[in-house]
Amino acid sequence: MSQPRIAIIFYSTYGTNLQIAQTAAEAARAAGAEVRLLRVNETAPKEVVEGQEAWKANLQKMQDIPVVTPDDMVWAEGYFISAPTRYGVVASQLRAFIDTLGPVWSEGKLADKTFTATTSAQNLHGGQESTLLSLYTTAMHWGAILVPPGYTDPALYEAGGNPYGYSASAGSYDDKGRIAVAHQAKRLVEFTRRIASSN
Repeated sequence: MSQPRIAIIFYSTYGTNLQIAQTAAEAARAAGAEVRLLRVNETAPKEVVEGQEAWKANLQKMQDIPVVTPDDMVWAEGYFISAPTRYGVVASQLRAFIDTLGPVWSEGKLADKTFTATTSAQNLHGGQESTLLSLYTTAMHWGAILVPPGYTDPALYEAGGNPYGYSASAGSYDDKGRIAVAHQAKRLVEFTRRIASSN
């Protein structure tokens, strides 16, 4: 049985997406994947981050997690992305990293990899779906293979999820959410294994 290589890539301001990524990493490993848990570099000005105690504390808590690089994207056979919604699109920190991927993208090194995404927002209808759809649009430009959760498990209904990917209300990541995220991560591993073994 092959061991697919999965990159769990996240950006987290206050900790919700960090927790989602940790759940996904644990579930992917349990499903037999080789996993790299990777954070997106913080690009906000230092004075802004340090002006908010919760933001500063979360950044300090993540210092032992490696920052994602284009080499990690080339290494991986599948991507699990988690980042918060900002004004209906994904946080700029993640977009800034994506914008560095032109060289590996132009060489076709992001193509034929699996891709799934999750997000969070302060309110229930704060742009989660548009955030996930915009990430999938990026993945389509890469030639990646989308692996959304759909409605493939009862956990998705119980967590108030949607067919695009799990979404948390900021600061409210609970056990139902963990079950939904674990299902989404295991589904990614399953399809990554199928695709990698057919190449």
